[in-house]
Amino acid sequence: MPTRAASKRLNRTALLGAGVVVLFAVTVLLGSYTVTVPDFFRILTAHLTGGEKIPGASFIVMENKLPRAVLAILIGVAFGLSGGLFQTMLRNPLASPDVIGISYGASAAAVLAIVVFGASGAAVSAAALAGAIGVALVIYAISQGPSSGGPGGRGSGGRHGNAAGNRLILAGIGIAAALGAVVNFLMTRADIRTASEALIWLNGSLNSANWERAGVLLASLAVLIPALAFLAGPLRMLELGDDAATALGIRVNAVRFGLVITAVALAAVATAAAGPVAFVAFLAGPIARRIIGRPSLPASAFTGALIVLAADYFAYNVAPLVLAGTVLPVGVITGALGAPFLLWLLVTSHRKEA
Repeated sequence: MPTRAASKRLNRTALLGAGVVVLFAVTVLLGSYTVTVPDFFRILTAHLTGGEKIPGASFIVMENKLPRAVLAILIGVAFGLSGGLFQTMLRNPLASPDVIGISYGASAAAVLAIVVFGASGAAVSAAALAGAIGVALVIYAISQGPSSGGPGGRGSGGRHGNAAGNRLILAGIGIAAALGAVVNFLMTRADIRTASEALIWLNGSLNSANWERAGVLLASLAVLIPALAFLAGPLRMLELGDDAATALGIRVNAVRFGLVITAVALAAVATAAAGPVAFVAFLAGPIARRIIGRPSLPASAFTGALIVLAADYFAYNVAPLVLAGTVLPVGVITGALGAPFLLWLLVTSHRKEA
């Protein structure tokens, strides 16, 4: 039977999941165009069965609001899982795709495709996916010292495992700075129209949400989440330290390599779908940990979905009322949340060390 603490964590995780459902309903039914619950089910039934559509409302719900909300949830889940996985594996709250260069790899590749090759649509998403994975492999290779024994080894103890994790973060920060300079250079060489298109993508936006993008991301998550579930057991062993995991028969470096690839793929497919929505992966894990009381990947996924849904609702429905009709990219809102949270995290970490 589950302990009282485990039941409490499960209940809090379920509340986060319920919050996602409520916010999803708010996003679809309310906002600049409101839809009643009966009308929503009429529209949905007509769409699935080919029945009579409600003029205007059917298009707004099925081609705008619903795919946008679904894509927001999927992106939040992917980024939340990726950030929580990195932070749990490396035991460092700064270890997220935003900080260690994965998002910058996707951004640099996407901007290169837009500015130099004139790419758009699926080609930009493919370039972002390739850029994220390529940069991740470079960062991982740099982070592996001569004593790590390669991806198939059993590791060399907790000290070397921690050192490899620190090297991965530092290598990622350095590469992120270099790729940021590349992006800035490419932006200065682009004409105004191309630079504007690239800038919208760099901010992370759900304005291009459609069922095709949501379907591709859902299919990707259908592969990556089972892979993550398979690695969850070894991940719990790694939380005990490399020495303990090795003593329990875990091939530490092989498991860590698999976890890195899975986490990178989660961030890459989310970035390919909507651009590098800033700080979702960074925020989701620590917030979920505060709510649950310990690292939790399901809670991180739900928290990521809540962050993206809430930020997009504000950007799409509230910001135009305040900014004279201007609709903000969702990444602008999440970025505004992430910067003060990072400072707060650094301050509280310093107090704990003191």
